[in-house]
Amino acid sequence: MGRREALLAWADALGDRLRNPPDVLRWSTDKRYLAELAATGLPVVETAYAAPGDPLPAPPVVVKPAVGAGSIDAQRHDDRRAAAEHVARLHAGGRMALVQPYLDAVETALLYLDGAYSHAIHKGPLLAGAAERDASGLFVTEEIAAAQPSAGERDVADRVMAWVAERFGALLYARVDLLGVAVLEVELAEPSLFLGHAPGAAERMAAAIL
Repeated sequence: MGRREALLAWADALGDRLRNPPDVLRWSTDKRYLAELAATGLPVVETAYAAPGDPLPAPPVVVKPAVGAGSIDAQRHDDRRAAAEHVARLHAGGRMALVQPYLDAVETALLYLDGAYSHAIHKGPLLAGAAERDASGLFVTEEIAAAQPSAGERDVADRVMAWVAERFGALLYARVDLLGVAVLEVELAEPSLFLGHAPGAAERMAAAIL
């Protein structure tokens, strides 16, 4: 049993003790959900679901697994051959590969607690060079700063949250990651809520749990 399958089996065993619930974790931990969001008309970073030998977009591109965390096995490529080899390696390991254009842009993450917007942060560009990781070895070291989202960013994130709420009901927490006004990820099984970057956020989280 793989790590994701073990996580989902554990989540199923917890049942209604778990917030967010198991069906949310099952959906959110496989980034192929981006295709579902795009099909609804939401703006999503262009994403190809590549098999070995498929033609790839012009570099620079980012290749990453559909199921993963902490940017592990995600890499920027400036060469099509290297990108294709990365796709092949992921498939050889039984994993789906996603290919996206590399966008040298500041990422904005908008955090929602108990269904309501709470706060936002900016992340500096990742995968721009040699990635440094924290002491755990899981997460790439990031430049994080408190942010005030633009009207366009807030509109997109609110639309994503409205769709998520219609699909899954009320959630304890959610994080919508944007590049510009395009959705990069929707984190519904994500412990990085950056509560320390917004006064009152930890108290809002505690109130939502209670």
